[in-house]
Amino acid sequence: MGLFFQIFSSAALISLGLYHLICTTRNYLKSPHSYIAKPYYPLSSSNRFKYLQLYLLILCLLIALVHQTLISSYSDPLLKGSTPVHRFTSLQSAAVLFLFLILSLSLLLSDSTSLLPLPSDLFFALASAVFFLQSSSSSSSASVQTSDLQSKCDSISAQISGLSAVLCLILACQPRMFVADVGLGGAVCLQGLWMLQTGLSLYAEAFIPDGCHKLLDVVSGVEGSTKCDLEDSRLRAVAILDLVFVVHVMFVVLIVMVIYGVVAKTFGVGVRKLGGSYEALPTTASSAADSSSNHFQMKALTGTQA
Repeated sequence: MGLFFQIFSSAALISLGLYHLICTTRNYLKSPHSYIAKPYYPLSSSNRFKYLQLYLLILCLLIALVHQTLISSYSDPLLKGSTPVHRFTSLQSAAVLFLFLILSLSLLLSDSTSLLPLPSDLFFALASAVFFLQSSSSSSSASVQTSDLQSKCDSISAQISGLSAVLCLILACQPRMFVADVGLGGAVCLQGLWMLQTGLSLYAEAFIPDGCHKLLDVVSGVEGSTKCDLEDSRLRAVAILDLVFVVHVMFVVLIVMVIYGVVAKTFGVGVRKLGGSYEALPTTASSAADSSSNHFQMKALTGTQA
């Protein structure tokens, strides 16, 4: 159950991050000087599929919210303390998901109706606060884990959420900062990849590091996480997770570069590279004006020489 939910969450986050990266890059290359970060890009101009992305996002958040609420009643033998500790940490995660759900619904209402005219900078500020709460929730979950691998995975997830919070805050203050907008999409992709890695490292036998093994709560039949018996095995497993995280970061950087190159080649018509940045090519009207100006200058120069 845990692995399937991790795969589901990973697919949703990676899809969302890739879509945001593509739309952000295309929006920037079309008009670099008038670029402004947007929290949402419609999937299509037709009313039928315009808000499909938001509908899917709301559906995924509802599934995650129900799942997190249900597992709050399970007992977890890998937590310090008694079952109420697991219940409270799970409910805290569910509350953060509920805030993301409210944020998505408000974005849908703001874009489709006039009931809630939510400006982009306010949305990014609210998203920054929710990402900060998610980072705090993951840090709290990591602090009560007796499984070293689970604790390490949660702490890295908290760092990614903290990075997303900082990027959203930057976009709320500086909406024209293209680098921060791309970084936000990359952070969402990285979070999705890390959720997949977390599921594989904790629940898939083939990906569990040597010296560690999966535990099972025999009393309640609830699948637990992994545990390393020896200190050397624990340190080795943590080092492997650090290395894998760096590999994921490199992969996300490669994805960003490939997306930028493909989008620039596909949608970057009318831009040229000058001094390391892309600027719009002169239009026909501006070319005609320059030609006319040069013509008058030549006539004036000829008259002076005469």
